Amino acid sequence: MRIREAHSNELPLLQEIERAAGRCFRDIGMAAVADDEPLPLDELARYQRAGLAWVAGDGTGAPVAYLIADHVDGSLHVEQVSVHPDSARRGIGRALLDHLADLAAAGGIRALTLTTFTDVPWNAPYYARCGFQPLAEELLGPGLREVRAREAAHGLDRWPRLSMRRTIG
Repeated sequence: MRIREAHSNELPLLQEIERAAGRCFRDIGMAAVADDEPLPLDELARYQRAGLAWVAGDGTGAPVAYLIADHVDGSLHVEQVSVHPDSARRGIGRALLDHLADLAAAGGIRALTLTTFTDVPWNAPYYARCGFQPLAEELLGPGLREVRAREAAHGLDRWPRLSMRRTIG
């Protein structure tokens, strides 16, 4: 598996990976999440042009997973990480997170952040195994508060959510 920056012609494939990865939410009673459309191509292109979109490729180099991030409150914030179900449970998501942590460290950034569902096994419990710790609401910076507000406006707070942080170095 090779991790590299996403190419612009792969952005529709990233949407398909997210759709496929999201389907498992239906099995746990979160159909609205399963049916939620991935980010539009123009938003994915913004991440790709900024050098903030990475893919993990299979043996042929075709993307099977991706991660997009943003700079939020001095940290790199994981906006989305998705692994196609056909490639799940192989450490690909963790490899993408570790890749981002390495890039953050090289750039002098001291933490990764993300927001996630508390009670979904492949969300908060998974991220805890990847070194993320819950971040108390009173410790959220203005950027992370804005992320949470956008998520709430999108309806994601119908299920318990939290912010998490992984310290680098």
